[in-house]
Amino acid sequence: MHSLSLRKTQEADLDYVLQAEYDDDNRQYITPWSYQQHLQAIADSDIAHLIVQTETKIGYVILAGLLNLNQSIEFRRLVITQKGQGYGKDTVEMIKKLVFETYKAHRLWLDVKEQNHRAQAVYKGAGFVVEGKLRECLKSENGYDSLIIMSVLRPEYERLASEANGRFSS
Repeated sequence: MHSLSLRKTQEADLDYVLQAEYDDDNRQYITPWSYQQHLQAIADSDIAHLIVQTETKIGYVILAGLLNLNQSIEFRRLVITQKGQGYGKDTVEMIKKLVFETYKAHRLWLDVKEQNHRAQAVYKGAGFVVEGKLRECLKSENGYDSLIIMSVLRPEYERLASEANGRFSS
């Protein structure tokens, strides 16, 4: 695993966030936000807006529903700017640990555009299960996009973590 860390996004980070979000490699897979939307998310106690970094910023994450009474947190956004180095996979593992061990959630869920096969493979590899599809629910430049809904539950996370620990302790 890379030496990644997460920290709260500051207003000074928003130029980086917007640049990452509007980059052609990322924009097609997310619904970009305005500066003001990101600023509101930073101030919202129900949202964790986080910078992913090594020595430098390599991406950002948005989690929503931190105060959800059903203990179900949405993994709203993951954007990695340095692709092909395993940072996305490692970030997903860090987010699962944060959500289940710090926030004590029962469920972590997300939606991912159907054509984003790379992200779906990362999420499946991290133990996320496909729950279904929201067919053609987003209007896009090319027509309509469908979303795949995926989640991981606390017992699944604990089982995967236990299996991983067993592999490392042998």
